[in-house]
Amino acid sequence: MRALIQLHVWIVALALIGASAACTHHAAPTRTATATPARQLPAGGAAGVQDGQATWYGGGHHGGPTASGERFDKNALTAAHRTLPMGTRVRVTNKHNGRSVEVRINDRGPYGNKGRIIDVSEAAARRLDMIDAGVVPVRVEVLR
Repeated sequence: MRALIQLHVWIVALALIGASAACTHHAAPTRTATATPARQLPAGGAAGVQDGQATWYGGGHHGGPTASGERFDKNALTAAHRTLPMGTRVRVTNKHNGRSVEVRINDRGPYGNKGRIIDVSEAAARRLDMIDAGVVPVRVEVLR
């Protein structure tokens, strides 16, 4: 009887973990299939530059799936962009302090506010010194 109760506790715990994982930021990529895609940035040159706002994501998404199929690693230098191809390398520069970081696109987003053009990982946000600000003006440059 005790083993049966323990089994039920494990089943309920796993169900709750699965339900909470389904409620994360990364459940949203299916929305992009019906959304009108934004203009894709070409590689390099002035046309490969985009100005807007950046946000960051970390802790609660760590280990969860990304749109590329990878597991999200808050300590990796990665980012989410609405339209750039997976694997694209970009330089993100914080316009408030001039700090920049090179990241690899491996996810889709940001969702919501159209002024937000990129979501960077927590590690990238630390290099950009934007953890406390949360949202900062940035320049995104596609690298060859």
